[in-house]
Amino acid sequence: MKLQTFIEIPASSWQIGYDDRILLLGSCFSDEIGSKLQEHYFRLTSNPFGTLYNPLSIAQALQMKEVPELVEYGGLWHSMAHHGSFSFASRTETSEAVSRSIRTLQQAFQDASVVMITFGTAWIYEQDGRLVGNCHKMSADCFTRRRLSVEEIVAAWQPILAAYPDKKWLFTVSPIRHVKDGLHENQLSKATLLMAVEQLTHLPSPITNSGKAAYFPSYEILLDELRDYRFYADDLVHPSTLAVQYIWERFVGTYMSPATREEMRTLHQLWLDRHHTFLHADTKEAYAFLQRTQSKLKQLLLHYPWIE
Repeated sequence: MKLQTFIEIPASSWQIGYDDRILLLGSCFSDEIGSKLQEHYFRLTSNPFGTLYNPLSIAQALQMKEVPELVEYGGLWHSMAHHGSFSFASRTETSEAVSRSIRTLQQAFQDASVVMITFGTAWIYEQDGRLVGNCHKMSADCFTRRRLSVEEIVAAWQPILAAYPDKKWLFTVSPIRHVKDGLHENQLSKATLLMAVEQLTHLPSPITNSGKAAYFPSYEILLDELRDYRFYADDLVHPSTLAVQYIWERFVGTYMSPATREEMRTLHQLWLDRHHTFLHADTKEAYAFLQRTQSKLKQLLLHYPWIE
């Protein structure tokens, strides 16, 4: 008896390994995958601007070279292209934090062999005709809200893909529903994103001819394969820990070779050991455990010097 719709994921023409440097940008779902990659000691940079949701804000971040105009609101200075964690009471402090994030992203993008992009919503906010990545809790009257078209998204991303054909591009659409937009509006938004990604991963160019722009169906896995609220957190919107783990395992099965998976098991065990919390840290057993962990770390540093 079949009680589940299984999402078939085509075999990937390229894989991710420990030689890669990975950049993740986009919605908070990219943070979930980024955390899993960190637990296995992959070399990565995740959301240097903070969480970004719409395709144009993500594209804008990749191309930003200078600190944008800062805005004062609620006693803080803000970059409308950045998360609220970059906002401070001092304009200078905000400017410096934003500047560092730009340098971090530019360097990470330059170094990255794999770029993972997660689109969250096709709805955007504009202020005086300028795109806004974060509204910073300002009044809705300050913004114009509209839904991007498929053509706008493709037009923004096609030149970026064409300019960097050496990179492996992986697109996902976040399965997290933006219920505040309204469920119908959320469906229209996700459909727009899915159609845009379909075009981007099938562009008639050397990028797709070499198979370097791909789509991973995290959206379909959660909404169709895991069609049950037990796979959601208490807010009934975000995926549960179990769902994230399941999607992560499907991701690993698609993009990591058997040899890489063996490396991952070893490195993840080291990560678990290094984050182990002792009930009684002053015992001989605890000391011996720490000694074994340090010995294991020393050996693995010979092959993975970045894990220190």
